Amino acid sequence: MERLDKLLSLHNICSRRQAAALTRAGQVRLNGVAVRRADIHVDTARDTLEVNGKPLLLQQHLYIMMHKPAGVLSASRDPHGKTVVDLLPPELQRRGLFPAGRLDKDTEGLLILTDDGDFAHRMLAPKKHVAKWYEARLDLPVTPQDADAFARGLELEDLHCLPALLQALPPYGDGTPRARVAVREGKFHQVKRMFLSVGKQVLYLKRIKIGLLELDPALCPGECRLLQESELETIFLPDPLAEPRRP
Repeated sequence: MERLDKLLSLHNICSRRQAAALTRAGQVRLNGVAVRRADIHVDTARDTLEVNGKPLLLQQHLYIMMHKPAGVLSASRDPHGKTVVDLLPPELQRRGLFPAGRLDKDTEGLLILTDDGDFAHRMLAPKKHVAKWYEARLDLPVTPQDADAFARGLELEDLHCLPALLQALPPYGDGTPRARVAVREGKFHQVKRMFLSVGKQVLYLKRIKIGLLELDPALCPGECRLLQESELETIFLPDPLAEPRRP
């Protein structure tokens, strides 16, 4: 149960102080009936709530799949540029949302936004072994020796990388080399630095999968949708394809 004024504030409808005026004006309907007080309690599991005829999502936590475009920051807010939270449509905006993990500004692909800190920690903790899959456009093709180095676990200047899977893919139509990599952590610029350590430069990077959850091909860069409960479960299912084949 949550107070109505708190819910309206949480969904960025108005401040808790302004909620009283909104309800007195008859602009809030609970289970189809106009309410006149902002201090009543709402059962978020059973009740429906509308403001000016538009329904609010009352589920305790939101889990949103976004196709993050390049050029946007993986942050809740930033005074110097647009963030992924700024891209959310009004019906999905809620205080407390944040990207679970990050993608570099110039990297695109699958990003999950939520207000559930426990879920984010479970997904991101290396000991949980949730693989993050990326597709990379490179300046040079990968070699079997590169794959062996990834599988052993690379030693960067300030970072020991866990063993990772590296696969060569058929080149792009213009002949540019292409590869796929699965890592179980997400340090700053990690994938790019891993490739650089074996003499390859990443020209383009896209995250395509987290665990067994794949980026919805129907989402264009900048678009998003709610995740279903069944989709959330696939994030934590074992992914044998992500296991590096150690030399």
